[in-house]
Amino acid sequence: MRHVRTALTSLALTATALTTVSATPAPPARATPAQAAATVVAAADPAPPQASGRVRDPVQRALDQLVEKDGFPGATAAVRDRSGEVRTYTAGVGNLATGAPVPRGGRVRIASNTKMFTATVVLQLVGKGLVDLDAPVETYLPGLIRGHGNDGRRITVRMLLQQTSGLPDYDTIVLDAGGSLADVAHTHFEPHELLDAALAERRHSRPGVTWEYSNTNYVALGLLAQRVTGRPIGELITRRVVEPLGLHDTYWPRLGEQGIRGRHPHGYLADAPGAPWQDLTRLDPSLGWAAGQLVSTPRDLGRFMAGLLGGRLLAPAELTEMRDTVAAPRFDADPGWRYGLGLARHRTGCGAVGWGHGGDIQGFETRNLVTDDGRWAVVTVTGLPTSLEQVSHVSGAVDTAICATG
Repeated sequence: MRHVRTALTSLALTATALTTVSATPAPPARATPAQAAATVVAAADPAPPQASGRVRDPVQRALDQLVEKDGFPGATAAVRDRSGEVRTYTAGVGNLATGAPVPRGGRVRIASNTKMFTATVVLQLVGKGLVDLDAPVETYLPGLIRGHGNDGRRITVRMLLQQTSGLPDYDTIVLDAGGSLADVAHTHFEPHELLDAALAERRHSRPGVTWEYSNTNYVALGLLAQRVTGRPIGELITRRVVEPLGLHDTYWPRLGEQGIRGRHPHGYLADAPGAPWQDLTRLDPSLGWAAGQLVSTPRDLGRFMAGLLGGRLLAPAELTEMRDTVAAPRFDADPGWRYGLGLARHRTGCGAVGWGHGGDIQGFETRNLVTDDGRWAVVTVTGLPTSLEQVSHVSGAVDTAICATG
């Protein structure tokens, strides 16, 4: 996560909570009978175990609190334990207008979790000898990164992946549109527009010196992958990551596509403290592109992380590079995070080390971790948080889920 200078920082292209600090706090919970909706389960997806008496399953309790105390319209989670069993949890409502419950296994926008997919594609190209991690970006995108101290001749591919390039984020896109995330929700952006907006600003630091989260890094990586392969980044992610793992509920939205296919909860955004939730389920995700455009489900995202860490997508050498981390201050609301090549590391309260990313976008926030022994947890809320406390609670729900499976 990073300190946010504009409204764009509340956009979930980042995986972090500080991305939401500049926006207004989410409204308080609006109690309705449907917000107490119980977990939706089916025979193929076992119900969460319930303790005797009034004690609820800890994961269900964490999701209920996200709705009841933090005011999110809905929340959903998928959790895999040591035995390999996956359980699905829901809380709240999936549609404030109708009161319908959060659909079990529904699709959501996973925002900056897309960075793990983009990084995986780039590292696959490294493994094939088509890209050199320590080569200047200029090698692959000649003359593209220039201006105001930003220089692709001094920035390496590794720096882009690890968020140490010093490139500013393309915040002015939102400011120029009026300063609200809602103002750009239905605007289509080309990748070069995003890059140009970033390069119009002075570099934030010398390349390789400071870790700072910037979506611009991953827009540049998407362009790099396209230049090297001659194919669009969405196709590369689909063919190289989604299809090999059989992620049937994960897809790259088509050009101009604003809806979410199949079953899904609605996603919401509030303009001001106590203001009504606005339904922003429909939006053009091009503002995220290779940094945050994908749609998936908590279960698919968990399967992706397990496949990635399990060596199904990268050779050992590239996976080792991906897991080589640096300190990542302000990556999330809680301290102690480290950032590798598109993959973040965090030690949970019970001592388990987890790997993941997270992502925020208008309508949705997702947090997730996978452990080396195959456990994973993915939690999504259906309103964009606007305080560090709220983000901390969402991340805390993931922590709770990982520790409950230990």
